[in-house]
Amino acid sequence: MTIAENLKAVQDRIAAAAKRAGRDPASVKLLVVTKTVDPARIREAVKAGAAILGENRVQEARDKIAQLGGLATWHLIGSLQKNKAKYAVKLFDLIHSVDSLELAQEIDQQAARAGKIQRVLIEVNIAGEDAKAGINVGTAVDLAREAAKLRNIRIQGLMTMPPYSEDPENSRPYFQRLRELAGVIIKENISGLSLQELSMGMSGDFEVAVEEGATMVRVGTAIFGSR
Repeated sequence: MTIAENLKAVQDRIAAAAKRAGRDPASVKLLVVTKTVDPARIREAVKAGAAILGENRVQEARDKIAQLGGLATWHLIGSLQKNKAKYAVKLFDLIHSVDSLELAQEIDQQAARAGKIQRVLIEVNIAGEDAKAGINVGTAVDLAREAAKLRNIRIQGLMTMPPYSEDPENSRPYFQRLRELAGVIIKENISGLSLQELSMGMSGDFEVAVEEGATMVRVGTAIFGSR
């Protein structure tokens, strides 16, 4: 299948999952993950309808954005080091991987220098895995409360990556927990906080994520094939 055919198949699967959950398919955004994908194939995906592109590394994204420009909206979905924050602020519309107050503060400072309000998500290590980035569930509310005080970032929601499994159903409890955590944070009525987005679900489990409330799924392999 071509990239365009794969993209359409993923969009159709998202729509079907949304309908099963009684949701409007338009409430779910497809983020096309372009990690290691060359610019020519990215152009093909954009031509087929990809509107949001996601990169894992600042350096790789910088090179691609230099070539492709504003063909689509760019998101950072990989971990961000504080010393790369100034570049991330210049390149990305949304940063999915804020997992500490120190990183949020650095992004805020760099956004202020750039004259920008940077949109971010809080990355939550929902399963408490040692090998994964993300703040733990128990301190996520505190991070949201403190980061919401910063003037040049806007917390838009939460992101997570559940433990890898061949069975997408194994991801369901983790997606449920992220949705529940969002509900807990919303009930805190934190000034300046708007949790509109739940970024969860990848090529192997995005349909389950949609059924559990994802507003954004991050899909690469199902569109471009194995890397």
